[in-house]
Amino acid sequence: MVFSFLLVAKCILSLYMEGSEKVEDTVRRSGYRRSGYRRFLYSLLCLGIVGIIMVGYNLYKSRIPETIKIRVGEEEKFDFNIPASGELYKEALAVSDMGEKEIASIHVELDRPFTMIASEADTYKMELKLFGILPLRDVDIEVIHEQILTPAGIPIGIYVKTEGVLIIGIGEFEGKDGNTYMPAEHLLQTGDYILTLNGEEVKNKKSFRTKIAESNGNTVVLGIRRNEEEFEIKCQPRQSGDGEYKLGIWIRDNAQGVGTMTFVDEENNFGALGHGINDMDTSTLMQLEYGTLYHTDIVGIKKGVSGEPGELTGIIIYDDDNVMGSILDNTVEGIFGICDKTVEENLISEALPVGLKQEVKTGAAQIICSVDGKPAYYDIEIKEVYMDNNNVNRGIVLKITDEKLLALTGGIVQGMSGSPIIQNGRIVGAVTHVLVNDPTRGYGIFIENMLEH
Repeated sequence: MVFSFLLVAKCILSLYMEGSEKVEDTVRRSGYRRSGYRRFLYSLLCLGIVGIIMVGYNLYKSRIPETIKIRVGEEEKFDFNIPASGELYKEALAVSDMGEKEIASIHVELDRPFTMIASEADTYKMELKLFGILPLRDVDIEVIHEQILTPAGIPIGIYVKTEGVLIIGIGEFEGKDGNTYMPAEHLLQTGDYILTLNGEEVKNKKSFRTKIAESNGNTVVLGIRRNEEEFEIKCQPRQSGDGEYKLGIWIRDNAQGVGTMTFVDEENNFGALGHGINDMDTSTLMQLEYGTLYHTDIVGIKKGVSGEPGELTGIIIYDDDNVMGSILDNTVEGIFGICDKTVEENLISEALPVGLKQEVKTGAAQIICSVDGKPAYYDIEIKEVYMDNNNVNRGIVLKITDEKLLALTGGIVQGMSGSPIIQNGRIVGAVTHVLVNDPTRGYGIFIENMLEH
């Protein structure tokens, strides 16, 4: 990579020299001042070099994760192959006579392979500098015990209820007097949650609409959650053309869908989807009051084609006899909760150890998913691995290679999110997204990211 940067710099310098000669010829013919053009070309050269340095710096930085996990008592080999070095240390508990903390450190060179091993669970920090000069990244090293999970790959019906009601749109309406009203303008925003109305908890959108309709136009006090902030506002409903009092907002209080369970642990805790449940109108992560998992059967498959994602269609019967678990958390990394023991009846794999980021390699792997009635293994190829991807749901690039799965679905389809990825006898991640223009390819999340919630 350094060679590439030097090659580009050489090209810029050549262009500079060539351009300088042409400018000098022009100057001699036209009589313009030569120094002004020289300064201009020097500026271009400097900007080009700075640009190359910045690109190289960001490329190197992106190849190093912010957090590295290793297992207690196991050797972990790393080969970043970048011109960086640094110090690996932890603060000692002992204090010197001078009252300063003693810090024991180990020098690390990232331009050559190295091995890390620790005898007990602990945390360390590694401060890295590019070429030993430029601060590059501070890396947290976490020493953890071996984790065991059972990959699932079974379809799940999902029902989630928001906390309060979610505002998905704000608009205007014509009043009974013929004027146009927009009561919520400049007060409420798309993505706000209405938690209370005149001090009373908002249960659902039906009861909320009823209370607004019965307000007789009196000002109401709304308890709002916006991002992480909670506050109250006053808003006056207006009478619409049909005689009903309204605020001019569109609201939602629940969401349903079909997905795939990723794993179950020995205490029946589960993880699924590999991404959060976002509202389809606001694209924001839904804040849940509660959620429920239901048994579902896949009854139809819409094959994916270029430009149009496919979809699994499932039947969900929302009754108590069909419940298979409770959703406790909706996070960027997936949904998590507790499932009942009936899930075990559908599992086809034994418990497997968790694969860490650095153990995921390009090449052959498998996923477990249910597309024809029961879970099965299907072949894939891991094409790329992004150790430090700002989008945690896209650290793995994968391609479906299994002919049977391609014949059934055309590749990755909606409803397969959460399908566990297995490589070298370890569960390493879960499918999260499909590439719209190529349904055979998609993204996955590292399993260690799912476990961070």
